[in-house]
Amino acid sequence: MLKAANSHVDEVGASADCHEVLAGSFESGLLLLCDHASNQFPPEYGTLGLPQSELERHIAYDIGAAGVTRGLSALLNAPAVLTRYSRLLIDPNRSVDDPTLIMQLSDGAVLAGNSALDATERAKRVRHYYEPYHSTIDALIDRFMDAGVVPILLSIHSFTECWKETPRPWHITVLWDRDPRLPKPMLKRLSKEEALIVGENEPYSGQLKGDCLYRHASMRGFAHALLEIRQDLIRAERDQVRWAERLARTMTELLQDNELVADLRRVKHHGSHARGRSSQRHRH
Repeated sequence: MLKAANSHVDEVGASADCHEVLAGSFESGLLLLCDHASNQFPPEYGTLGLPQSELERHIAYDIGAAGVTRGLSALLNAPAVLTRYSRLLIDPNRSVDDPTLIMQLSDGAVLAGNSALDATERAKRVRHYYEPYHSTIDALIDRFMDAGVVPILLSIHSFTECWKETPRPWHITVLWDRDPRLPKPMLKRLSKEEALIVGENEPYSGQLKGDCLYRHASMRGFAHALLEIRQDLIRAERDQVRWAERLARTMTELLQDNELVADLRRVKHHGSHARGRSSQRHRH
């Protein structure tokens, strides 16, 4: 359960088995999310039949994303929610009816521990490792609102530097759906940095029905964006620190624009391009 506080989220008492809540102030106006923070599993699941070498790959988690999220949370004094377990157990950035919610095959790796999944086990994973994460996000949003602050949601992910031997040129990309309030200023600000290749809705789209930001931001009218950082740039801890500092500078600069902040701090329903579509999207 979340610990009661008027203007601050406390780490102590704010973690559940499937996720972790980092301390931060509601006055920051920012809620950070890291949906694929870890490559770990609950003890009862072992490694789902995978060797350790497979768990170090992108299929198990977003390499470097947790370190960037932790650094950004500390620099901006913003609360954050990070998953504790691998997306191979269950992917919190999918809707419950998405066929990729629990993968049996991922980039050539066969997940023996998911091969004979029945309805009971599926429901157990949703109940214990999926819904608590989303319930905590909803509870934190409600506490922002109770404190008189309309939150901005920023989700941190990472992507592979190559896909099927094709190099990906972008250093960072901004994924978004129909609400331009945060993505467009972020794209403009990041594009000013020398030698930084910035992508928009690359290498995949931000228009995924039922994903985390669809559920908590698009459908509730909160300004939001999903950032993807190339994994070779944030594998090392020192590089995670540098990227956290870069993103902290970006957000600080944006939040000094009073006109922009006034718009970001309003509940505005832009809807979603993804409504009515299939929720399936593969991410690697």
